[in-house]
Amino acid sequence: MPIPDFQTIMLPLLKLTQDEQEHKVNDLVEVLSDQFGLTEEERKELLPSGQAFLFINRVNWARTYLKKAGFFDAPKRGVISITKRGIDFLATNPLELNVKILKQFPEFIDFVTGKTDEDTEQVATITPSISADSKNTPEESLEEAYQNIRKSLASELRSKIIELSPAFFEKLVVDLVVKMGYGGSIKDAGKAIGKSGDEGIDGTIKEDKLGLDIIYIQAKRWQIGNVVGRPEIQKFVGALAGQGAKKGIFITTSSFTKEALEYSPKNETKIVLVDGDQLAKYMIDYGLGVTTSQVYEVKRIDGDYFGEE
Repeated sequence: MPIPDFQTIMLPLLKLTQDEQEHKVNDLVEVLSDQFGLTEEERKELLPSGQAFLFINRVNWARTYLKKAGFFDAPKRGVISITKRGIDFLATNPLELNVKILKQFPEFIDFVTGKTDEDTEQVATITPSISADSKNTPEESLEEAYQNIRKSLASELRSKIIELSPAFFEKLVVDLVVKMGYGGSIKDAGKAIGKSGDEGIDGTIKEDKLGLDIIYIQAKRWQIGNVVGRPEIQKFVGALAGQGAKKGIFITTSSFTKEALEYSPKNETKIVLVDGDQLAKYMIDYGLGVTTSQVYEVKRIDGDYFGEE
C-alpha cells in the first residue's frame, strides 16, 4: 500500500498510546511502519529535499497536530502520552481522526491561526490555514511549492540556453564545470574548451585542480525535439578512443533517445550524458545564471541549546 498521509496516521498513533504510558515517538514509528505494512524502500523514502524520511516526517506532524489539539502531552523531548481528551475521544470508538475533527478544539484553532507559539515543535506558520482535505503536511506542501517553482525556472533556463550563441554556450559549459569543482579555474578551463573542435570533441577539461586526468566534452546546442541518438554517442566514444581518453561528458540542450541512454561502451570508457533538463538543474544547484529572490527558513527547537537528551 502507498505510504499513508499524516491524517490517516492520526488515529492509529493515538490508539498506540491508549495504555496511558509514556511512549518514545521513534518506537511508535516502528510499530506504525509494521501496522501499515511498509516495505524497506517505503520506510527509507525521503522528502523531495532529501533532508528527512517521508514516513517519519508524517508521523511527527500527526503527533504535533494531536498535541496542539490537546490529545497528547509531551513530558520530555521525543516522548508523548495520551491526555484525558484523547482517552475520552477513543471511548467513542471513532472510525477516523483528521483535521476537520481537530478544528473542534480551540487550542488547535489557535495553533492554526498562529495566535500562540508556546512550546512549538514545528513551524505552524508554514501555511496560514490547514485544509481538512489536504493530504500533505505543511512541510510537504512547502516542498511541493518549491519543486514547482524549480521546475518552472528550469524550463525558463532551458529555453534561454537554446537562444544563446555557440560561443556563449561554450562559456556557459566552462562556467558550470568549474563551479562543479572541475577545471581548476575559469582561466585554465577556458584555454581547454574549444581548442580541438574535431573528431567529435568540442573541448577538454581538467578533472581536478592539479590536472591529473582530463575529461573530454561534446556539447550540442540543439532545439528541443531534435534528440541525440545512439550514433552521436558512438561517434563521441570513437573520438575518445582516438585520443586515448577514458572519460567524457556529452551535454545537449535537447534530450537523448532511449537507445542513446542505454548505450554502454564495451571498453573502460565512461560517458556521462547531460540533457537540457539536467543542465538547467545543475545551473540552479550551482547558482549559475540564476539569482536568489527570496529565502524561507524552516526552524525547529534546538535541543542541544536547552540541554535536552
